[in-house]
Amino acid sequence: MPIISVKNLKKSYHDGSDTVALSGVTFDVEKGEFVAIMGPSGSGKSTLLHLLGLLDEATAGSYLFQGKNVSSYSANELADIRNRKLGFVFQSFNLLPRTSVVENVKLPLIYSDVPEREWDRRAREAVAAVGLGHREGHESTELSGGEKQRVAIARALVNDPEVIFADEPTGNLDSKSGQNVMSIIQHLNEEHGKTIVLITHETGTADHAERIIRLIDGQIESDHKVKNRLKADAAYKK
Repeated sequence: MPIISVKNLKKSYHDGSDTVALSGVTFDVEKGEFVAIMGPSGSGKSTLLHLLGLLDEATAGSYLFQGKNVSSYSANELADIRNRKLGFVFQSFNLLPRTSVVENVKLPLIYSDVPEREWDRRAREAVAAVGLGHREGHESTELSGGEKQRVAIARALVNDPEVIFADEPTGNLDSKSGQNVMSIIQHLNEEHGKTIVLITHETGTADHAERIIRLIDGQIESDHKVKNRLKADAAYKK
């Protein structure tokens, strides 16, 4: 059974011009699969990610998560799935001011089943994995924009979610840091069986995935396996 199954998924915004963001998208994602979604600006990539991540509702069509139509979940059930089963990496970041890097990264663990005695270790490992071990004690207000983004990535990964939705996770990082982040994500997929749905405009980033879905004008243009998948390095090990 696919962990994600969407059929004829549509999304329109009634902003005076009835903007159509998705005009009928159908595909499955198997548990443990690593899928990249690509397309030009305005193609519907981020809209699709918000629907799959239960952050927004579709206008029409169906979305089954773990075999159950998401429209049948209560608000509390949706919130529980987001907290326990989904992880998010966005280009924007929402860090607590006057709070250290490690403490920011620890936040998702408060709502997890991870024993408190392990929080500090996990947070520090995640911080080191995105190349910020030397900044772990600094407050978020002392960081550059790129550093803040890496802290946000570490925070999203620290809870070891079942499904990771990543929206341009390497967009503002240098090539070395970006490779490190993709190695983290790929290790979670290959070694821990985590399902990954990645939004990116970078071919080199998408090539870490097993499969690429290309969107254009809110529709699927192509859906194919990656022939020469990039290999992850050993930057991150639990």
